[in-house]
Amino acid sequence: MRANRLREMWAAGRKANNCFLGIPSSISAETIAHQGWDSVTIDMQHAAVDDAMAYQMLVAVSTTDTVPTVRVPWNDPGVIMRVLDYGAYGVMCPTIDTAEDCARFVGAVRYAPAGYRSVGPFRASLYAGRDYLAKSNETVLAIAQIETKPGLENVEAIAQVPGLDMLYIGPSDLGLALGRGAMPDQTDPIVVDAIDRILAAAHKAGVRAGIYCASVDYSLAMMKKGFDLVTVANDRQLLAQGAALLAKMK
Repeated sequence: MRANRLREMWAAGRKANNCFLGIPSSISAETIAHQGWDSVTIDMQHAAVDDAMAYQMLVAVSTTDTVPTVRVPWNDPGVIMRVLDYGAYGVMCPTIDTAEDCARFVGAVRYAPAGYRSVGPFRASLYAGRDYLAKSNETVLAIAQIETKPGLENVEAIAQVPGLDMLYIGPSDLGLALGRGAMPDQTDPIVVDAIDRILAAAHKAGVRAGIYCASVDYSLAMMKKGFDLVTVANDRQLLAQGAALLAKMK
């Protein structure tokens, strides 16, 4: 089975970067992936990316060594299993509030006996290899997003769920849930304390920690803090920044 480069990087003690893909376009996804990112996340939660487009974007990303992951809209086993069958090498699930939520999510990512994922990896086996069924459970990443007050309160129990690979912080929602500002690069002391608690819970449980960032400087600071994966930008942000820069040229 094709190796998951994120797992290889972490095993070697290296941090990984990530770019979110919200533009519903295979050529845009392919172009971003060819720039050398460690991983990309196709965003089905907040972007106009449906099942068919997610499939096309996963095919496009597979022309590179960039690890393809997908953020699903919700903790829906049907959607989780479909994007895995399409070839996602990691699934991020938003709004995990309890250990029970997390167990339901992880179960959809793993084949029996570790979970209840249905067998039918029609494209995943083309991308990953004929031994996909035998090695998927140890290769594909299950990423639980912590972004609510209940999720924070239960984070230690969530981190202990068998089969979970990463806790990923949604800082804007987390800030809002704690009565603070909704922003990606958090500096509010209350939210920073919550971020530190999530990071500590992940590493204590032996799982990885990831966080969404909106700038290179903050991303580097989060890597230094100990995060294993940092989202540095999204495709719409990069497009807007590049267009604005050129538009100002005289």
